[in-house]
Amino acid sequence: MSSSKPKSSDKNFVYREFGNDNSAAIERPIPELPPQQQNLRVQATRTGRKGKTVTVISGFQAKPETLADLVKQLKTQCGTGGTVKDNEIEIQGDHKQKILEILTKLGYKAKISGG
Repeated sequence: MSSSKPKSSDKNFVYREFGNDNSAAIERPIPELPPQQQNLRVQATRTGRKGKTVTVISGFQAKPETLADLVKQLKTQCGTGGTVKDNEIEIQGDHKQKILEILTKLGYKAKISGG
């Protein structure tokens, strides 16, 4: 009587395509759209920030490097701090109108969202 243990090379795959490496299928490239084709929303919010007002710009379809350059420019022109989180730009303070003007000059289609 011999024990019938499966060998490590006897793995039963139901379906496999393109070999062992699936990392290329999981990674999704972010399409870099020109500013004229991006619809951005500018909104001032205090939700989840302990009462501090933050202006959030969402709707970007750009690479992280592009967002980093843009947030640096917005921070300089508004004179405040800011960051990029989850493909959104957050600028400290209520600067909706000023940011809307800056984005429009840069060629983005932006509008103020919320009250």
